Amino acid sequence: MLATNYPLLDIFWTTLEIFLFIIWIWLLIVVFSDIFRSRDISGFAKALWVILVVIFPYIGVLVYLIARGGKMHERAEAQAQQAQSAFDAYVKQAAGTSGGSTADQLSKLAALKSQGVITDAEFEAEKAKVLG
Repeated sequence: MLATNYPLLDIFWTTLEIFLFIIWIWLLIVVFSDIFRSRDISGFAKALWVILVVIFPYIGVLVYLIARGGKMHERAEAQAQQAQSAFDAYVKQAAGTSGGSTADQLSKLAALKSQGVITDAEFEAEKAKVLG
């Protein structure tokens, strides 16, 4: 009755429904990704969580968030740190700074300084990184 008398209210209601649907899809994706990312539960327990979330979506997601929601952030943070360290190792390997001893790196820096590629300040900063 209100929607026929107030068409603007119908637009707001539809917008709210779409917003809630998108949030629900996002929540399902987060829960499923956390289920499969978790290394502290067995494959059988993962299958049970998936069945619970698929058969009883609202109850399953709420139970999962109550039971395991506190650790979701920690697992996501650990995965992000692992990805960052892998990226850092790749960048060091690609840049060629991971190989060689400290003396080799210092001799390369000295050669760059003597060629005028880097300044004295840059040399000191890089030397501090190598030695530190």
